[in-house]
Amino acid sequence: MQSFDELLAKATAIHGHICAGQVIGVRLAMLGLEKIAIKDPRGADRKKLYVLVEIDRCATDAIQTVTGCSLGKRSLKWLDHGIMAATFVNLDTGQAVRVLAREESRQSAKKYCPEIKEKYQQQLAAYRLMPEEELFIVQDVVVNIPDCDMPGRPLKRVQCQICHEWVQDARDLEKDGQILCRNCADGAYFKVI
Repeated sequence: MQSFDELLAKATAIHGHICAGQVIGVRLAMLGLEKIAIKDPRGADRKKLYVLVEIDRCATDAIQTVTGCSLGKRSLKWLDHGIMAATFVNLDTGQAVRVLAREESRQSAKKYCPEIKEKYQQQLAAYRLMPEEELFIVQDVVVNIPDCDMPGRPLKRVQCQICHEWVQDARDLEKDGQILCRNCADGAYFKVI
């Protein structure tokens, strides 16, 4: 795997700017990969890796950059939990770890970079220096990934009985005896004009 500085530079380029979330995300991903014995996530190990992210913030761009996982490859799953955490799964071994950023690391930044007065710049610098155990909580976990969420071709493809749009990957719902897309079953997030 590339060095932290190389990965941070790539993540920053993809994200569009450097921020504390990029530093957290790169370190979090590197630690998660190490814990599940994935050494080459963008190469030889790319089909062994599945990542679940729990937040849609800066760190997620960094995690995607480091791991090479993406929504389009179905190797990255976003869970709308609002928590600065990600779970890394080795699909070959089943080993999985959840890495959670410690909230108290925001305050700990002061002891690592007291000379920097601006809070966000202080965190940006300190997160590079902090030991992993002060920055993260690592939990061994078990993750059950449904077959319909795995990378690869769709296992199921059905047509909504109301709008006639095609629904893949078991995202259809049965309601009142009909097979429906989620927009027809639950109400759409959009309005056609």
